[in-house]
Formats: sequence, structure tokens, C-alpha cells
Amino acid sequence: MKEAKRIKKLFEDLYDGSPWIDVTIMNTLKSISAQRAAKKIAPGRNSIWQIVNHIIAWRENVLLRVQGNKIVTPNNNYFIEIDNVSEAGWQKTLERLANSQDQWIRFLENFDELKFETIYPSNKMSYYEHIHGILQHDAYHLGQIVLLSKLV
Repeated sequence: MKEAKRIKKLFEDLYDGSPWIDVTIMNTLKSISAQRAAKKIAPGRNSIWQIVNHIIAWRENVLLRVQGNKIVTPNNNYFIEIDNVSEAGWQKTLERLANSQDQWIRFLENFDELKFETIYPSNKMSYYEHIHGILQHDAYHLGQIVLLSKLV
């Protein structure tokens, strides 16, 4: 099996499959309502919804990077307040997450593995490191979401 296909399986498993950690993004988020997703456990802390938006934005950021684009990360690190805390707004966020998953899967299905060693200029990390980094980022924030979901 080629490396891009192995990485694709890691994306699929963490999102809604059978990952080693036995917790998936979608299985965790499917039972969370908009009200719970928007709730903060303390002032100045991020809500589940904010974390999901942060995950989506970083998935989009890194995907653009490994497609050869130079991206400037905003000072807010993609953590923004939620304006529309309706169920429809939450469903739209989950659809954006699903879209980011679809984009990554399509990208990995067609990825030229010779580009794994391409260096992204601003941080000197390879595309390979970026791709694994976004998986690590997703898993890290999934842990936060699991904990927050028990507290809200």
C-alpha cells in the first residue's frame, strides 16, 4: 500500500472509522446539540463549536499549503466567536467539517508522493510533516471536545 493511501485511511478512521484511539470526530459530534456546542465552561475559554471551526480552518489552511499555496495564519489562530448559535448554524458547521474531510480524501487519493519531501517555505517543514501534523491536530482537539462534552 502506498503511503498516501495509508494516510488517507488514518484520516478516514479518525473522522468516522475505527482509529487506534477508539474515538472518532463524527461519533463524538453527532450527539452534541447547538446549545451544548456553543456553551463555554468558563469566560475566555473556547466552546466545542469554536474548536470545530478551528479544526476546519486549519484543515483548509494545511490543505492549501500542501497544494503549493503560501498561507498567512490570522492572529486569532482561527478561534472566533459564534454569531449564529442555532441548530441550523451548527449543522452548517458540521457540513463544512464533512466538506473538509471530502477535500482531504480527494487530495490524498491523487497526491503525488514525490511531493512529500517538498518544503513549505515559512516554517521549513515538509508536506509530509504538515499532513501528519493536521492529523495530530485533529486528534488533539478531539480530546478537548470529548472532555468539554462531558462538562457542558
